[in-house]
Amino acid sequence: MRRVDDGQSDASGLDRLASVDLNLLVPLLALLEERSVTRAAARVGLSQPAMSHALGRMRRLLGDELLVRHGAGMTLTPRAAELVVPLRQALEHAGRVVRFPGFDPATDRRTITVASTTSTAFVLGSALARLVAQGAPQATLRLRTFAVPAESDFTSGGVDAVLLSEGVPAPYPRERLYDDRWVVVAAPDAAPVDATALDLLRDLPHVVFEEGLRSSAPYVALDDHRIPYRVGQLVPDNMLIPALVAPVGGVAVHRASVIGAMSEMFPLRVAEFPYPLPGLGIDLVWNPRLADASFIDWLGAVLVEAARLSVPAAP
Repeated sequence: MRRVDDGQSDASGLDRLASVDLNLLVPLLALLEERSVTRAAARVGLSQPAMSHALGRMRRLLGDELLVRHGAGMTLTPRAAELVVPLRQALEHAGRVVRFPGFDPATDRRTITVASTTSTAFVLGSALARLVAQGAPQATLRLRTFAVPAESDFTSGGVDAVLLSEGVPAPYPRERLYDDRWVVVAAPDAAPVDATALDLLRDLPHVVFEEGLRSSAPYVALDDHRIPYRVGQLVPDNMLIPALVAPVGGVAVHRASVIGAMSEMFPLRVAEFPYPLPGLGIDLVWNPRLADASFIDWLGAVLVEAARLSVPAAP
């Protein structure tokens, strides 16, 4: 016989939830995302023993190990992996119900963390620092740099936003912050005034970022067009290139935004690269755990303005 639900069932979802300690859900999400008792404890402000105790309670409640030892680290069980997205969504909905006070840039004292390569930080850093100081005078701006971001760089250490080149993969959604391009740079007196960019690339010794030589789009293009060139210097950091080109008299290919930022420091002759190249955009990736919409809107606008002030327009 089909039972008619009279609305008084003692097996309703709410009745079952009443017997669950919902305070366990926040440390549970931290454990599933960090995959470490130590990091999860630091993230939510618990001691390590308290977090271990919470993990034990959640294992008993859900009837699953959730985190298991795998080599030097921890991995999620299949059941735990299924919980990450719905648990994050549930806690975001709960946060909206509670309606915590929104971000107020005039009074907020948080640390704002933006991660990027050194060259992107060099291009945007000055304008970004100035805009944050003006708009959020009580906040602290922290710039973090990496060579190539690891997956953990998008979520760990309190990072709010990651800036990376469009060709670098990211595990989370991205949006374009600004478009950059390759330019040819040389010392002002290294070649005749009427020398073209192709002349500079053919005739002058190149200063090259060693790790990126063969995979760099400009050098792939030069090889494809069978343009002869000679490498005069190899450097471990592409930020050194303008400082070496200017006094030595060689040539290099670099980001227009970096050269624009360094234009007052070094006298350089700048020309457009002679062949079409793939895009060189810089993308913005938000920390997927960041749920403060008012802060995201504010910081997004600040980053867009910093790019507008810092990146030279294409000719």
